[in-house]
Order: sequence, then C-alpha cells, then structure tokens
Amino acid sequence: MKRVKTTRYYWKKLSSWLLVMLLVLVSVYPGFAQSSDQPTEAQQAKFGGPDTVPNRIESERVDKDTLYEFEFMKPYYEWKDRILEKYGYTYALDYYPIYLKASDSLPGTDDDAASAVMRFSGFWQLMGRAEDSNSSGTLVYLVEHRHGYTDNLPAEFALESLGYVGFIGIPYGSEGGLHLTNLYWNQEWQNGFGFAAGFLDVTDWVDVYALTSPWTDFYNFVFSIGAATMDLPDDAALGFGAGGWLADNVYLIAGFEDLNSDPNDPLEGFDTFFNDHEFFKHVEIGWVTSAREQYYLDNLHLTLWHADERDEIDVEDGWGAFLSVSHTFAEKWLLFTRGGFAEDGGSLLERSVSIGAGFAPSGIGAPGFGHQLGFGVNWGRPNDALFGSGLDDQYTMEAYYRLQVAKEFSITPDVQYLINPALHPEEDNVWVFGLRARLSF
Repeated sequence: MKRVKTTRYYWKKLSSWLLVMLLVLVSVYPGFAQSSDQPTEAQQAKFGGPDTVPNRIESERVDKDTLYEFEFMKPYYEWKDRILEKYGYTYALDYYPIYLKASDSLPGTDDDAASAVMRFSGFWQLMGRAEDSNSSGTLVYLVEHRHGYTDNLPAEFALESLGYVGFIGIPYGSEGGLHLTNLYWNQEWQNGFGFAAGFLDVTDWVDVYALTSPWTDFYNFVFSIGAATMDLPDDAALGFGAGGWLADNVYLIAGFEDLNSDPNDPLEGFDTFFNDHEFFKHVEIGWVTSAREQYYLDNLHLTLWHADERDEIDVEDGWGAFLSVSHTFAEKWLLFTRGGFAEDGGSLLERSVSIGAGFAPSGIGAPGFGHQLGFGVNWGRPNDALFGSGLDDQYTMEAYYRLQVAKEFSITPDVQYLINPALHPEEDNVWVFGLRARLSF
C-alpha cells in the first residue's frame, strides 16, 4: 500500500513538472513567439469553445433566421455596439429556465425537477485595441445566480431520482445564490499564441466541439465535455492555460487548474491552489480543416488528462484519454464521433462513446444560436472507483430541437431514452422529457 501511494506521489510531481515544461515550450517556441508586422487573417486565431464569454456574445451578434424580430430592441443593440467600439467593453444578460419530467423514478423520489440560472457576463479589452497592434489583452467575467423551482435540482435529478450515472442539465445545480464562473485575463497574439489565467471554467477550453454547450445544445453530459469520463474541477477553478499553432492546421493546448475550486467561495481557491496542490492537468493536440477562429467545427483532437488525489473527499488520482472527431457538411450539418476512457479518479464513467449529428437550417457556423436539431447515441460504463464493480453498461439516446423564436428568445424541447440506468433496481429503461428556454439581452 505504501509503495502504491509513493508511486502516485512521484507521478503527481512528474506530471506537474512535465506540464510546466510543456507550457514553457509552447510559450517560447519560435513558431508562436515570433512577431509579425502584418499578420494574416489566418493568423488571428482565438482559442476557447462556443461557451466562452467572448465567443457566446459574438455569436449573438450574428444575424440568423428567427420567427420574429423585435424592432424596438435595435436602438439598444446599436448603443451596445457603440460602447464596444469606443471603450472595448460589452456585456450580456441571460436567463435560462429548465424543466425535466421522467416516466419513472426511484421509490421515495420526485419524477420531475426545475430550476433556472441568471447569468451576467462581459469582457473588456484593455490592451491592443489599435489596428496595428500585434496582441490584445482582455478581462473576462461571468457571474451567475442559480435558484431552484423544485426541491430536486436538475443536475442531481439523474443520479438521485433515476438511478442513472450521469448528469442531465449539469449547470442547473449546486447551492443557490451568487456563483462565480469566470474572472480571468485573456492574452492573445496575432501569431496564434494565447493564454488565460485566473478563475476559469475548464469546460470552455478542454475537449470542445460545436455542440458542446449544456446551455444551448444537448441536455445530457455524455454529449458534452469528455462524455462524462473526465474528472473535472468545478467552475471558477484557479489556474492557467495556454495554446498555440504548431502548423497551419495543428494546434496544442495545455493547462492546469485547482481541483478544489468552490464557485460560491472563489477566494478560498487561493488557499487550496497554493497549499493543497491538487490539480487537474490537461494536454490537447488537434488538427483542423475549418477556419482557426472556429477550430472546434471541423476538428480531430486527442486530449490527455490527469487529476491528482484529493485527500479531503477521499478520491484517488486518475487519468484518461479522449478522442473527438467532428466534421461539417454543406455548412448545415455537423457529424461527430467522440469517445474516451478513465483509469480511477472521480469521473462518472470509465468508458464512453458518443455518436450523433446536428443540423442548423441557416448554418452551423454560430453555435448556440438559431434553429437547430441535434440527436445522439451514447454507450457508457460506470466508474468502478466510484460506484463499485458489476454495474450494467448504460445506453443513452437523445434528441432536441432549438427553436429561435426571436434573437432574444429561444426554446428547446428535448427527449431522452435511458437504457439500463445502472443504479435503478427496478426499471430497465426510463424516458426523460425536458423543456429549456433562453432569454438574452
């Protein structure tokens, strides 16, 4: 036993040092570090998935087909554009309610759950606003207020009420009240290198693809980051991440974040970061055929991760790998195949494979906005380290349709079929119906 603990201790130290060396290498590599007086459009690349604050706000500014247009809102948007142009600052206010209803639940539990999240986000470009600037620096923030409409929160609904090892509506959970998700500095250079440092949401940077968002796309987390095989930290994880382009179509992203983050008490992260030294570390290498600005569309990437042992909650260290392939067709279709594995750690699943597609009539290029159909199938094996051995494999099918009623309002009905929920002693299958809305300004 002592020998195993010692081996893990040295692996923890070695992986940390290797990641630091990799980040330094990315920073000084000539292909990233060289300056360019006249950067090309292809060089002006930004890392981060569709749910990063800047990308989400930019996608809302793209004109898309809607059922209605609220003409009285145009002066407001024009005012926001003037503020952005003059001061480099903009913001968004969003409200996301959700309701889930299941065909069956565990004895003594509710068969429905409802809650909502109010989000206030924005960014302020404080450096590099001049046209001839080779770099830009931006302060990014996102604050939420999470509140439940029922005693049962959606994020806990699948596991506690359905006996399903997974998350349905993962953002709609945790304690109520104010919740910090992002507060970080984002620095970007025209040569394709950038970094982010501060309180991060790891799911904005790790294993992203076009349909990754639990706010606007699939409800079930098996179709999101790591397909439930990654031992991820909570929101507002104090950490650092960097990325750059090794070649025209090849990128590298690496980072580390505090595993003991608490978005309801983010300042505690300084203590856990510098004293506990329990980190989530990740390295991703990818190949793209789409524009760099939307590298998550036509994308093939491999993500390696390691999570340190957490003494306080008695979770051993773990590691894993994840492979993702996504490709667009006719600018309206996106097909994806994604899968990975985990060894030990605190992930929900130790094996998981997801396949599916998304269809957007007006184009798939602005994820999270516009009419969109999505459907997917997943196979998953619960993590023995958390739930014990001998549990059945689970199968999940999901379909949703996002109806963009107006630029400011969308509704997304959803249906899921859960086969062999591993912790349900009586039911072999459960239907889950959902309705999610989004109101944004």
